Amino acid sequence: MTTKIEWVRNSDGTQGKTWNPATGCTKISKGCDNCYAERMAKRLVGRHGYSKENPFQVTLHPNRLSQPLKWKGSHIVFVCSMGDIFHKNVPEDYILQILDVIKKSPNHTFQILTKRAGRMLQVSKKIGKWPDNVWMGVTVESKSCTKRIDRLKQVKSTVRFLSCEPLLNDLGELDLKKINWVIVGGESGFRARQMSPEWATNIRDQCLKAQIPYFFKQWGGVNKKKAGRCLEGKEWNQMPEISTPKSLNF
Repeated sequence: MTTKIEWVRNSDGTQGKTWNPATGCTKISKGCDNCYAERMAKRLVGRHGYSKENPFQVTLHPNRLSQPLKWKGSHIVFVCSMGDIFHKNVPEDYILQILDVIKKSPNHTFQILTKRAGRMLQVSKKIGKWPDNVWMGVTVESKSCTKRIDRLKQVKSTVRFLSCEPLLNDLGELDLKKINWVIVGGESGFRARQMSPEWATNIRDQCLKAQIPYFFKQWGGVNKKKAGRCLEGKEWNQMPEISTPKSLNF
């Protein structure tokens, strides 16, 4: 389905899609405390595959696997926006089924984001090189999570990206070698934790120096629309180049 997530954006500037062949998750770090996906799952309780007993439990949806094959044109597709594809309760053979659909959809570009960098690397070593139409990313919401970057660098992916959202503290100096894109954003919602402007500009300046695309998603807060998306008077919407070759090397 079409998404409102700012950084899931097609090459023509239109919004991309989300694809959720698996949903649900469990908390593993401070960035999970006010999980937007968990809040949404609770609003959808009893509908669209979200159980009445535990709407945010990890659930596989095989009936959704073929969805990208039916989408015409070329789209940016965020995989498992309502969960984590590398959660321990998502079987490896199911991840491979998802990968098979990606291989059969070279017209689309798939964004995969995880906090479980260890399992991401484990699966990646078995796969080898991910398809050229996969962008692999890790969430780095605080300085204590920067080790995820080291694991991401070992993944053979055309694009490797960081999502520093919700940004909870100053990440300091980052080693951005082999990183192709950085997203930064504050937390939104009722219990949103405040992001300091200096944390966001620190990452931006490092990206500018390294010539890495920088995307500022939002300031966040209770009313994220009112807070806006401008950082020092400018919207930062930089993204890696999106290419959809006729044939991909798998």
